[in-house]
Amino acid sequence: MTGNQFVVSAFVVTWLSASLRLAGPVLLAALGETFAEQSGVLNVGIEGTILLGGLASFLASYYTGMIWVSLGVAVLAGVVANLFLAWMYITVRASQVVAGLVFNVLALGIASTVYRMALGNSAAPESIPMFQPLHIPFLSTVPGIGPVLFGQTILFYLTLVLALVSHFVLFRTNFGLALRASGENPAAADSAGISVPRMRYAGTLISGATAGMAGGYLVLAQVGLFRETIVSGQGFIALGIVIFGRWNPLKATVAAMVFGACDALQLSLQIFGTRVPPQLLLALPYIVTILAISGLFGGRAVQPAALMTPYIKD
Repeated sequence: MTGNQFVVSAFVVTWLSASLRLAGPVLLAALGETFAEQSGVLNVGIEGTILLGGLASFLASYYTGMIWVSLGVAVLAGVVANLFLAWMYITVRASQVVAGLVFNVLALGIASTVYRMALGNSAAPESIPMFQPLHIPFLSTVPGIGPVLFGQTILFYLTLVLALVSHFVLFRTNFGLALRASGENPAAADSAGISVPRMRYAGTLISGATAGMAGGYLVLAQVGLFRETIVSGQGFIALGIVIFGRWNPLKATVAAMVFGACDALQLSLQIFGTRVPPQLLLALPYIVTILAISGLFGGRAVQPAALMTPYIKD
């Protein structure tokens, strides 16, 4: 193998491995958001929920040193935060977009305040225990695909399992049927004895659980520290992935991989010193997402008929 071939091979392996790693958090958030939107709720507040989940996991890991407990705390924080959001969306019947955006601003203020109260104003990074890549014996040493597919953290493989479980629950269970009916035709669902508010609460809380877990994924498996800017719009990217994936967990998985590949590509190209303006490289994942949800790839997406429509029982 020549020097150039070795460099190209190393670049491709590094890029693909980073693509899968970066796809994990947005895929988690998108899986839960799929449940929320299938029930008829557009949970714009997942951006703030990811941030709160990240903060909760960081503080739990910093004080306890137990990463699985920290991940559970992140999930719990997401559920609690989205219990408030579900109340606003479903019981109060507030505008889902406005309530979600205001919650994101509120979450940023809460996270900043709690972090400074807990650790002071020091700007020095605080180290915490993290999930490490597994490096599965024999498989991780296979040339090319080994480091890419079999050198990820356990959270990545858990996320893929959750994608399969989500697809099964949504399209192969009575719960999934009731959830989708609540987002497609709530009046018919109600006449069939399905509690539409209960289904929408369930969808929103599932969304909160996975968004909180996504925050834990960011902190415990990728960054290892907490900053207010850690999310960087990934919650909004998850909203786009749900549309790109046509409200289907398996298609959303593919869409998340595309986003991860774009995100990893801009990082890799910057490291290799390309002449492309860095601002354009930073915008690449978001440009691809906008093009995807605009209908240029795969045609126009058809959302659940009652999405963002409050249900008032006659």
